[in-house]
Amino acid sequence: MQDIWVVAETNCGVLAGGTLELWGKARSLAQSCDGTVTAVLLGADVAPLAAQLAAYGADTVLLAQDPELAQYRTLPYTAVLTELIGARKPAIVLLGATSQGRDLAPRVAGRLRTGLTADCLELILDRDGLLVQTKPSYGDNVMVDIVIPEHRPQMATVRPHVFPLPEKQEGRSAKVEEVSVELEASDLTTRVREIIVEEQQASKLEEADVIVAGGRGMGSRENFALLEKLAHALGGVVGATRPPVDEGWIDAAYQIGQSGKTVAPKLFIACGISGAVQHTVGIEKSKVIVAINKDASAPIFNFATYGIVGDVRDVIPALLQELGASE
Repeated sequence: MQDIWVVAETNCGVLAGGTLELWGKARSLAQSCDGTVTAVLLGADVAPLAAQLAAYGADTVLLAQDPELAQYRTLPYTAVLTELIGARKPAIVLLGATSQGRDLAPRVAGRLRTGLTADCLELILDRDGLLVQTKPSYGDNVMVDIVIPEHRPQMATVRPHVFPLPEKQEGRSAKVEEVSVELEASDLTTRVREIIVEEQQASKLEEADVIVAGGRGMGSRENFALLEKLAHALGGVVGATRPPVDEGWIDAAYQIGQSGKTVAPKLFIACGISGAVQHTVGIEKSKVIVAINKDASAPIFNFATYGIVGDVRDVIPALLQELGASE
């Protein structure tokens, strides 16, 4: 029997949507080993969120509240989480591969002297009960399986939207246990003066229902303007594969794939994208994929729901016309 922990991430008192899928995966792992799922909730005045964590699959919620935890800061969060793990010794600890999770997880793993696998795309338990953590490696050209056979806990960060969002079970209960928070002066050497929210289209990629993405076949930075027009007409956002980013046609924040973001929109339109596995692994959760490419043998057509063989510079204006949008 293994105790599987998921570290809850909050933003302004709300659970981060990109990490809620972790509870579904933790639940399935726990069922395979007759284990339990524990949510670790850090913050200030976040007790009402415990019911939501229970609804998504937590058996127990460890509630650590303190005014010093109101906003995420590396040192106090590291101190509290390290103390909890050291005292209770869970088998597995999972965090989202977000900016917060990528900052917090290695600090905690370092203090505990245990292993950590970052940016995982799959998690399973082998016959010996070890967590097999799958992630891209070697420049995103191969997928590797990593296990931590000796040290505990087994820690991993998981990319948002890799796993499906679990069904919310209203009325499901969990044991809520308040834990004491004891911080030293050395944990409080920084202060959050102000939080400035930067509105950028790229920040909406992982939550978007419609994404229009371009690859090398777009040909130039100027042609990406066509994607912006189509995305605007459909109420979506623009994304890209790695080649346009490397060429400087679009900012790296818009990159989708193994070395970028993982997305799961209702509609994904792939424009001038060949369909290399490094990209398709980031879009495989999309509900409907429409591919536009002038090469009829492009691998993306084997992956797409619908395919259009043609030059994107001809097809997109035709789509805009059908949508009643000006070029």
